[in-house]
Amino acid sequence: MSPWQPTTCMRCAVGCGLRQCEDTETGGRIEARGNPAHPTNSGADCERGIRETVSPDGRRLTEPLVRRGGDLQPTDWDTALGVVTMRFIEALREETGGVAVLGSGQQTNEAAYALGKVARGGFGTPYYDANTGLCMASAVTAYDRAFGGNAPPPTYEDIPDAETHLVWGANPATAHPVLYDWIADSASGDDSQLLVVDPVASETAQEADSHIQPDPGTDLAFVRAVMAQVVTAGDVDTDFVNAQTTGFEPMVDSLPDVERAAETAGVSVQEIERIATALADPTLIYWGMGVNQSVQGTATARALIDLCLATGNMGPGSGPFALTGQANSMGNRVCSAKETWPGHQPFGSSDVRKEVASTWGVPFSRLPRDRGAGFVTIVDRIARGDIDACWTVATNPAAGMPDASHVKSVLEDVFLVVQDSFYSDTVACADVVLPAATWGETEGTTMNMERRVSRVTAATEPPEGVRQDLDIIAAIGNRIEPDLFGTPPLDPESVFDELRSLTADTTADFSGISYGRLADELAVRWPAPDAESEGGYQYYDDGEWAFDTESGLAAFSAVSHGGLAEPIDDAYPLTLTTGRQADIYNTGVRSQSADGDGLPTARMHSETIANRLSAFERGRTVIVSRRGAVMAAVETDDGIPPGLIWLPIHHPAVNQLTLPTVDPESDEPNYKQCAVDLEAPTGADPPAEPDPHAESVGS
Repeated sequence: MSPWQPTTCMRCAVGCGLRQCEDTETGGRIEARGNPAHPTNSGADCERGIRETVSPDGRRLTEPLVRRGGDLQPTDWDTALGVVTMRFIEALREETGGVAVLGSGQQTNEAAYALGKVARGGFGTPYYDANTGLCMASAVTAYDRAFGGNAPPPTYEDIPDAETHLVWGANPATAHPVLYDWIADSASGDDSQLLVVDPVASETAQEADSHIQPDPGTDLAFVRAVMAQVVTAGDVDTDFVNAQTTGFEPMVDSLPDVERAAETAGVSVQEIERIATALADPTLIYWGMGVNQSVQGTATARALIDLCLATGNMGPGSGPFALTGQANSMGNRVCSAKETWPGHQPFGSSDVRKEVASTWGVPFSRLPRDRGAGFVTIVDRIARGDIDACWTVATNPAAGMPDASHVKSVLEDVFLVVQDSFYSDTVACADVVLPAATWGETEGTTMNMERRVSRVTAATEPPEGVRQDLDIIAAIGNRIEPDLFGTPPLDPESVFDELRSLTADTTADFSGISYGRLADELAVRWPAPDAESEGGYQYYDDGEWAFDTESGLAAFSAVSHGGLAEPIDDAYPLTLTTGRQADIYNTGVRSQSADGDGLPTARMHSETIANRLSAFERGRTVIVSRRGAVMAAVETDDGIPPGLIWLPIHHPAVNQLTLPTVDPESDEPNYKQCAVDLEAPTGADPPAEPDPHAESVGS
């Protein structure tokens, strides 16, 4: 065994500290366990995080590939990079938007920063986003509009002090097991409670003191009804509202009638009163993809924030806490120049752009004046022929985006460069594949959902023929813009030092966090403007509030339910929703992505099955939407309401059904609700997408 060393789990955004080492007797296998010294988790870990760190099931990419004669063929790095460079230069010759770049919340802070440096500074492209925009964009937009910053005010330290834990549209028992243990422990107190709002009886809902099941897509109507009840009951914290907020009266004027909103959401007035009453105690409101992934995601997230503001549930032991999915979603937002310049600095500021251009050594005029298009819009622009080349890094849009069949056909028609560690549906579309190092092989930092920065370390070398994300990005960047980086291999610490210097005096200042400090403290929460400071509850210091808005006050919203993105009708009379399973990673590229017969498993109520018996054969059915059809195995689950079908997000076929309509404020897609029907399987029905791990690559 090599010596144990600290690192951070990259399975989800909780950011658990691990200890890892290389088992030299088993040919480089990594061993890992929770780190008792780490301030985030104090040694706690989850089985899936350890398993996927130690032994991921995905098919590893171990050499560059170039498409020749229709097949991906092995090649050397110089050839692969030469092809990429030539095609990127051709695409950029006409205009800076000729190349699209799609990043990921799986990158380190250093790699995310470097990718943004190439995309914005080397290419000057407005077509740059990351898959974090597919899950957290609505929450981030809501935070920014309400508080002037893109991170949750509370931290994990607030969980034990909360008495009401309201989980809305999230399933942390499955998605964030360590975090859920803290919530469940706090909620088990005599004066505490766990309330869950979710259309399905999730693992979290099954342990709740109260579970309320609204109709999918109606969360905004439900939240606004709760607010109306709070106002009617006289439970507004007027001292906090008057001193620390703006926009309260317009918000009140926009509220619906409680009974009418209850009917819209498919809940009872008593259930609305149950939640409104619970908010009188110190409350943390957690939400997840069930809120964010909606055409009303930003509005619903803002409405949840409004509940906290109106009831005075701001400050230690309370507040709005969006639960992040990917391990470095926060770091991608703060570091990558995707939504803002590093440090959450606005795109529209000329002074900021001048500082960034000077630091990067690129022309000021090349840097975009706004963030540009989101993920779904970028794919639409590719389909229209506006973009000639696309570069994806650690993301799988061919399976992970809504209306996936359309996305896959678009990616097959553009010059596509895929940089990843494992084979995926997107790799199958690629013209060039660049194999990258993965967890346990990479040095850098990450940033968890409560703003803590911590180290990611390498316990073993990547396979021969595989390079670091940071070095691949730098090699491409230097060929497009000479001397954009030093000569690879790059020192991650030097990249981090450049990054943190750009955040000085910003709302997300981590200039006081260094590799040396992380070696001593393991994890540090921003803002940390110097080597001794560390952030706590955001916007709150020793009893004083200071929000990062122009007025210094938190802002209420005046939002109202606007209807479903795709209502059911006679042709598509059922509703589809999607969710996570405990043991599968995202689109399955690191873990088993399908059941034994290659089909996703659809869960539905026995009444739904009984009403549509002719659509089932040998435990299977075909789920049909306006975008595609997928054969699925069927599991009876009376925790799923009648008329609703649940599918896992992880299977590569599921997003053939989902809806690409986006939230107008955040550009986040409406994954969680669409209209479907059931049909009987026939011999002509394809059995969904095969497991991509079984596909072959030309030799």
